[in-house]
Amino acid sequence: MYLGGIALIAVFFYVRSDSERLREEGLQAFDEAVVASDEPAAQATREQGLPELPADRGFQPNQELWTKKRIHEYEESLKVAGDPPLAVLTIDHLDIAVPVYNGTDDYNLNRGVGRIIGTAFIDADDNLGIAGHRDGFFRPLKDIEIGDNMQLKTAGGIVTYQVSSIEIVEPDDISVLSATQERTITLVTCYPFYYVGHAPKRYIVKATAEHFFGKNLK
Repeated sequence: MYLGGIALIAVFFYVRSDSERLREEGLQAFDEAVVASDEPAAQATREQGLPELPADRGFQPNQELWTKKRIHEYEESLKVAGDPPLAVLTIDHLDIAVPVYNGTDDYNLNRGVGRIIGTAFIDADDNLGIAGHRDGFFRPLKDIEIGDNMQLKTAGGIVTYQVSSIEIVEPDDISVLSATQERTITLVTCYPFYYVGHAPKRYIVKATAEHFFGKNLK
């Protein structure tokens, strides 16, 4: 079931909870891996002003549209150490900056969004499915439009995607996750966004790769 930069000034660092610190360290570890894997690419990324990891700006998600339940479960998830993210997905104009973890179990979807197992691997030329909560990280998707851009930052570099389609499907319609020849992201969340209870539909945003930057990207 598919459930979904300004650095903080130093004076605030000492008041952060241990859970926030652990989360930031996890994202920072990912960023360090990106830099270590391709320092020239990382340097060029900085020079071109491409998206930074949330950890680079003292990550705290915008929870303005989140439900109280989702905020609570997010905070609880930070108390448990877990695997670092595979990537970071950003949609700047919707104020989305979220780590992408491997798998869509409750833990991963409470702390970020998740790669749908069985879909493309990160940095593969295929259809990468990413699921997130409609009352959390993915609620701003209600305002996304065809032609909008998003970025995926991985250890291989940064890829910019452009939204090509938006549709609403039945929960058992897995055709939206079918393999593609081009590099594609398919975002999946429940619909309607403000439905009380288990939402009956799935909201699907499909985007195709437009620009590649990094040593492992064509």
